[in-house]
Amino acid sequence: MFVLDGGKRFVIPRTELTYPGHSLKLHQNAADPVKSPVDHVMMDFEDACPYEFKGPKSRQTVVEALNTLDFGQKVVTVRPNNVRSEFFLGDLEAIMLGAPDKFHGIILPKVHGPDDIKYVSHLLDSLEKQGGWKTRVQIESLIETPQALVKAYEIATASDRMAGLIFGIADFAATLGIREVVKNQNINFLYAKQAVVVAAKAAGLHAIDNVYLPLWRKEDPPEKVTEIEAGLREKNLGAANLGMDGTWVIHPQQAKIANECFTPTEQQVRYAQRVLELYHAKGGGSMPDPETGEMIDEATIKIALMDLAKAVQAGMVTATYLAEQAAKSKAITGYDILEQMKRIA
Repeated sequence: MFVLDGGKRFVIPRTELTYPGHSLKLHQNAADPVKSPVDHVMMDFEDACPYEFKGPKSRQTVVEALNTLDFGQKVVTVRPNNVRSEFFLGDLEAIMLGAPDKFHGIILPKVHGPDDIKYVSHLLDSLEKQGGWKTRVQIESLIETPQALVKAYEIATASDRMAGLIFGIADFAATLGIREVVKNQNINFLYAKQAVVVAAKAAGLHAIDNVYLPLWRKEDPPEKVTEIEAGLREKNLGAANLGMDGTWVIHPQQAKIANECFTPTEQQVRYAQRVLELYHAKGGGSMPDPETGEMIDEATIKIALMDLAKAVQAGMVTATYLAEQAAKSKAITGYDILEQMKRIA
């Protein structure tokens, strides 16, 4: 979870738009609320950046974008090259000293274990002090190697800067010798995806699913566009059902569908509100839903509260209403699931 505005706002991203950091035009598109309706943007120094722009060229563009563009309410992050790269330190120093308080977090690629997180966290301590930062940079870690997957919980708890874990399917598949990363991915990578979700949620972090690689082009026939969009929706609905909070997107054309997949529908919100109010009106315990016949109990209420936490971020219900319902649950159970899972600031 990203905690912003001095603790007054929190964001669990549904959509994280990644794009090459060397192009100012792409930064401008990412900042535009109409062209890029996403929750989170990531300026990339790593895999998306061509070799010829590694180093000073891309750093200058990213710093310019951070200092001159208005990204509105979006979470703004930067992905440096990995900690073992010759470019890593220069990337981190450029953004930390060149754009103090202009972004919210960094995304670490190719993390091997918790020591990488601790190393970067200590570097950030020093660079924040040197750069005169008034805010604290958070960290999202990519889980894209077998080493990282088996240490995912240790990575998630290595620093109090940690905000989330992201499953990186392409590099993970490469290390396992898997060629197919699009079709049936929620089945073929089920263990890895759910391991990332469990580690993240155990640490109170958000979990972000991998990119969906197919993109449609302007010259594609309507049936091709429909096929690609259906695949995107299927992948993301499946990921949401595994517990992922959001997904990476590699083009703004993916944003609308991805946002929908990780946002409760109006029908789901109405159901959550109805069962919450019914449950407390009847005094708790186990009872049948008079409309559906399904059993309602305290566990059902926890699911409803988690859905409503997402609905608050989407502007579908008020934070006050959610707090009131969570307080009723806490009075019975002794704990607030939203606090436990860090779904509130």
